[in-house]
Amino acid sequence: MKTHIVRARAADEAFPRGEHLAAKIAEVAADPVEVTDEVAEMIVNRIIDNAAVAAASVLRRPVTSARTQATAQPYRPREGRSGGTVFGLSRQTRVSPEWAAWANGVAVRELDFHDTFLAAEYSHPGDNIPPILAVAQHTGRTGAELIRGLATGYEIQIDLVRGICLHEHKIDHVAHLGPSAAAGIGTLLGLDTETIYQAIGQALHTTTATRQSRKGEISSWKAYAPAFAGKMAVEAVDRAMRGEGAPAPIWEGADGVIAWLLGGTEVEYRVPLPAPGEAKRAILDSYTKEHSAEYQSQAPIDLARRMRSRIGDLDRIESIVLHTSHHTHVVIGTGSGDPQKFDPYASRETLDHSVPYIFAVALQDGGWHHERSYAPERAQRPDTVALWRKISTVEDPEWTRRYHSTDPNEKAFGARAVVTLDSGETIVDELAVADAHPLGARPFARAQYVEKFRTLADGVVDPAEQDRFLDAAQRTAELGAGELDRLTFTVAPEVLGRAPEAREGIF
Repeated sequence: MKTHIVRARAADEAFPRGEHLAAKIAEVAADPVEVTDEVAEMIVNRIIDNAAVAAASVLRRPVTSARTQATAQPYRPREGRSGGTVFGLSRQTRVSPEWAAWANGVAVRELDFHDTFLAAEYSHPGDNIPPILAVAQHTGRTGAELIRGLATGYEIQIDLVRGICLHEHKIDHVAHLGPSAAAGIGTLLGLDTETIYQAIGQALHTTTATRQSRKGEISSWKAYAPAFAGKMAVEAVDRAMRGEGAPAPIWEGADGVIAWLLGGTEVEYRVPLPAPGEAKRAILDSYTKEHSAEYQSQAPIDLARRMRSRIGDLDRIESIVLHTSHHTHVVIGTGSGDPQKFDPYASRETLDHSVPYIFAVALQDGGWHHERSYAPERAQRPDTVALWRKISTVEDPEWTRRYHSTDPNEKAFGARAVVTLDSGETIVDELAVADAHPLGARPFARAQYVEKFRTLADGVVDPAEQDRFLDAAQRTAELGAGELDRLTFTVAPEVLGRAPEAREGIF
């Protein structure tokens, strides 16, 4: 890997195009380096993972709304351009690729249940799959070409996340997704560096927004924001292919992203990118979720599950303090200052970002469920509310250090729980990584991804359709041109009919 120093530049400073970060990323995207077998295997795992969480969310209102919006757009296939599929609908139902990216992006993101990578910034790199797959389906690409595009999407997003912190400046993390999806589409289509460069600039410019989407009263826009970024990336590549340019230099310009949205003129960022001819392996550093909750809640859920037998009578608890990283404390803990994190009438999205709520429910139930654990009657249970309000977080410098460690064997997103009982006795335990993490007690491999899909698709996707999808997904690398429509699933009309009726909109 080669580390690139990125900083804001004065308007009159000599700064050749080839030195722009967007140009460096475009060079990586255009590099014809082969995808390793290990990376290709993991990409298949994440295609299955995305479909699993989409199956679990396909009947929910935000997903239904996005699906209805997508199918309302006039679209007519033409030679060489067949459209993209939409989760839940027949494979013969095609929509324009940017709208397929939109509908599928919301389905994948709605339950906050797919893969993650945390470093200087945080991310869900699986958000790259819907836009890149939609364009691959639309343009008749092969499975091997799709894998190449996804390797780039994961690489670029994860490398940006390693080097550039957005949340410090209250910018939403999807600002790294627009450029990574545009780069991945560029690889998929075999575009030249100049076209990819322009697409990256446009994608970044149109996907920078504040992180209020994940603060206070969190709404369904939390799921829509990455879908919007994917849709913008598809449109950006389309414009760039037609010869339209982007603001430049988009990151480093005097009025660019770094100068006015991030660290300003005095800050340098270090972004690692693969050197020419170096394989794109970043996906191997990411990890998926066993539980439908913010990633930094994964280890605390497993910790609560482990501690409950030692605690015994939960009514005897006087207080629980979770000692954890700065990021966990201020984003999903009491360091956020958000009263909504203790509101039993809060939205599902808000509860998903409340580790005191999540730890309380996991202690009481001994596990976590993507629907039952968020049900209003579950959140409003008096005994849950009482326990919930006894839980707080504090930052521990050692957990913060481990959170930001570049050593994968040291990097951790867990906590140390100190439970004080009414007798004054304390029970202490800690867990550095979730059980499903590559270094955890039960790391996810292909069998676990398949089981996750079957579990979440149960009662939604017919067993024969489950089998068909899993067979196609596990043969992604062998799928020929025009066969990528197999990488979706159809839900029977009577089941899809259980989804809430979409409200009338403009379309």
